[in-house]
Amino acid sequence: MTINTRAFAARWIFPVSSPPIHGGWVRVDRQQIVEVGQGSAPADAEDLGDVALLPGLVNAHTHLEFSDCEAPIGEPGNPLYRWIGQVIAARASTTVEAKANAIAQGLRESAAAGVSLVGEIATLPCEYPSQSDDSKSNELPELVTFAETIGLSLPRGQERVAAAKRHLDEQPNAAISPHAPYSTSRPLIEQCVELARQFRCPLAMHVAESPEERELLCVAGGPFAETLKQLGVWDGALFPWEPEPFEWLIAKLAKAPRALLVHGNDLQKNEIATIAEHPTLSVVYCPRTHAFFGYGEHPVEQLLQRGVRVALGTDSRASNPDLNLWREIQFLLKHRPDLDPQTVLGMGTLEGADALGRTNQGRIQPGGYPHLNRVSTHAKTVEGVFRDFAEQSLLRVI
Repeated sequence: MTINTRAFAARWIFPVSSPPIHGGWVRVDRQQIVEVGQGSAPADAEDLGDVALLPGLVNAHTHLEFSDCEAPIGEPGNPLYRWIGQVIAARASTTVEAKANAIAQGLRESAAAGVSLVGEIATLPCEYPSQSDDSKSNELPELVTFAETIGLSLPRGQERVAAAKRHLDEQPNAAISPHAPYSTSRPLIEQCVELARQFRCPLAMHVAESPEERELLCVAGGPFAETLKQLGVWDGALFPWEPEPFEWLIAKLAKAPRALLVHGNDLQKNEIATIAEHPTLSVVYCPRTHAFFGYGEHPVEQLLQRGVRVALGTDSRASNPDLNLWREIQFLLKHRPDLDPQTVLGMGTLEGADALGRTNQGRIQPGGYPHLNRVSTHAKTVEGVFRDFAEQSLLRVI
């Protein structure tokens, strides 16, 4: 026994960074995973029995300010361009205090769901729990907070850039997020990329969310253009973009130290090939939000075949019934049999951590973050364990 450490034995260990271990054990201290072994467990190990141990989950993309939504906004199948207006109307009267309460609620929900790391889109100004605010804050997920930068008009864009720069100056684990091509001008996107380079931080952006977004960028028309006009933010000088707008955008975002391309529902073959040329780029897939909007099959298999890093996110409670990342994994295990289950597990753990630049998260290995989850299983084979993963709840161990 090592002083100030704890050991756990289980039927299965899923390190994710290495093959599953049948009959293994893990030793941790308060700072890190110390040892991972197979076979006879140390005498002081707590035997967790018929469970599989997993690392902390990683929610690579969410908007915690919507964590007070009791149900998604709008009806399933609602088009994105219409849903955006509904969201704006629903949040018109929110306050900084209300956002802070919703964020704290979302963090507690995430912690209870076994999440250890969150890529959070921060609509400034906003407040996050600190050690002084919450005596249990060390049990909450680690946050990478992306300052949302939005604006089609020059004054609005510059005001948001100034707020983002203050966020980067003042906050630990800060990052930046030009919102989306339909809401952020190209000069503003370029400024965000330069800030990411200056502060050596990640960047996240909603990219290729819907076919209507592509129509806006290519021909300056369609329902997205009409929505922008109705919202009073249309500027005909900003659209259309380049003949291949997403090729331009991908090349631009690739200049950041690392960039997360969120959703990617409408990515085409040539754009996937371009993403694959840049190992600093990742795509964040939000499966249940994708289903909520009724999109066709997500190109996740094509992305994986080209070697693109794919992580998972919940988006927010405005488009998802909860923030349970494990249910995103289960959704894919049940609905995407074309995907390798081990790959799906990696998308919800290690790949998200790497996309966010936290290579000690999302894996069970010496030096890794000491967060362990468990899922009940009596299975004798890896295939049997994944069948249990698709049905069984996940619980946090430490």
